[in-house]
Amino acid sequence: MRNSPPQPELSNAHLPATRAERVAGAAGVRRRGPLARLWRFRFPLLFISPFFILFAIFAVYPIIFSLWLSLHSWRGVGDMKFVGLDNYVLLLRDRVFWNTMLNSAILFVIYVPLMTFLACVLATVLHADFVKLQGLWRALIFVPYITSMVATGYTFKLIFDRRAGIANHFLSFFGIGPIPWLDDPWWARITLGLLMIWAWLGYNTVIMLAGMQTIPAEIGEAALVDGASRPQIFFRITIPLLRPVIIFAVTLSIIGTFQMFTEPYILTGGGPIRATETPMMEIFSNTFTALKFGYAAAMSYVYFAIIVVITLVQLRLVTRREA
Repeated sequence: MRNSPPQPELSNAHLPATRAERVAGAAGVRRRGPLARLWRFRFPLLFISPFFILFAIFAVYPIIFSLWLSLHSWRGVGDMKFVGLDNYVLLLRDRVFWNTMLNSAILFVIYVPLMTFLACVLATVLHADFVKLQGLWRALIFVPYITSMVATGYTFKLIFDRRAGIANHFLSFFGIGPIPWLDDPWWARITLGLLMIWAWLGYNTVIMLAGMQTIPAEIGEAALVDGASRPQIFFRITIPLLRPVIIFAVTLSIIGTFQMFTEPYILTGGGPIRATETPMMEIFSNTFTALKFGYAAAMSYVYFAIIVVITLVQLRLVTRREA
């Protein structure tokens, strides 16, 4: 018999790893901790690190510093004086700040319901099949939103001037005397509400239009076959189906109303008699006019907490109704 050639011996390195060895290897990787994983993904992390660095410098640090600043008295120069919660205690007795919160609530009632209703109506019209050049009209309705608010504010200031404004000049043709649009507290609030409707109607219309495009057309067609009129379809079908979108738009309006600054600052300057002054204007005044940086920081945190509570309460009420 011929002897078979000797077979080469296989080293352990060429043998397939058993399950126990694989588990042991994985345990070894885990024992190396998160630093090993970070080193493994070092190049992807390096590429995205500029965002996190800038975010930490311009977002995280100001938040932490403002919280620390709210516990101090500081005028921008010199040493900080630690006062603890004195700024927050003083804020609870500050009638001016709470009056600005009331002003924002009044402005919300004045313009948000009307603006939301008009946005639903315009979205329904722009969504209709009989409207020609829909793209053009949708672009035009959105133009006021992208227009400079400073320019819009000064334009409204000229239009509603008591003596030389075109609004009172137009009303004089109907025998209506000059209206103190910017000189009376309530008329000033109404004028500011008109400015807000002009500026934000297109934005809310686009939101409502996007919501309407998710509603099946067959629902409205079936209602027409059953004899429903267009107004009945709008109020009994479209509006209920748009409820989540309307809630989203109203929530944004709540936040936007309490964050309002440019509009009243340009149009009325917060007057007359602080009737249109908003929390942001009061925070701005305490920061850059009175140089009360610590007190202004405390205002900011209280204001933020109030907005969060209002939003959560609204969402809770809506969720409870839907349940």
